[in-house]
Amino acid sequence: MGRRVHRHGCNNTGIVTPMSRRRLDPDARWRGQVLASRLTQARRDSGRSAEAVARSAGVSVETVRSIEKGRTSTPEFFTVAALATELGLSLDTLYAAVRLPPQSDLRVPDDLSVDAPD
Repeated sequence: MGRRVHRHGCNNTGIVTPMSRRRLDPDARWRGQVLASRLTQARRDSGRSAEAVARSAGVSVETVRSIEKGRTSTPEFFTVAALATELGLSLDTLYAAVRLPPQSDLRVPDDLSVDAPD
């Protein structure tokens, strides 16, 4: 008799259990917000609706809306690639945007500040 493989949300008793949501660290949430902002702005700049972009990119409109609203902070790579391609965005540019630290982390520590020349 073959081994039974259980999928997510089902324990070894066969009882379906609710899946817990993974808590994202603040940096991951920030990166998701930056990605959402860039994709939303590009879509608006193109003058297209979420429905039209979703259809052309081959993803669901709910996926597009979920990313744009920040409900999906860490979308799948191929989803982002499809949307970026459809919107004429470079993956390199998107990646660079989300790799920059939040503005609060750009401050110079006091011990590294340089006095202005006289």
